[in-house]
Amino acid sequence: MRPVPLEKPLVVLRDGRKLIGILRSFDQFANLVLKDTTERRYVGDAYGDIPRGIFIIRGENVVLPGENHRIWPLRKVPVEEPLQVQRQEMEARLKRDKIKNRLLSDQGSSVDPTEDGELY
Repeated sequence: MRPVPLEKPLVVLRDGRKLIGILRSFDQFANLVLKDTTERRYVGDAYGDIPRGIFIIRGENVVLPGENHRIWPLRKVPVEEPLQVQRQEMEARLKRDKIKNRLLSDQGSSVDPTEDGELY
């Protein structure tokens, strides 16, 4: 009799990260321990995996635990590609936010960015 392969569940966290790993332990508070964990980054129809090892997740950070099913055809790419695209998207969003805050400030809004562009 062959051993049954261990299913690797997908866990979505509050901060948006998606983790896939072997479920080693859980409790009534949804605290999880994942072994051989990878963080999966999606961009369009592609994804890249970042190996993370053992992950201990506090239950309050779990949004969705579930099976790791392929819903649509995705292609696996080196992780640098999704990371680069996400970095570019973040830079574009920060640039838009900076322009928006400047326009709101010019119109008398209470937005008061500090010298380095941070709001807080």
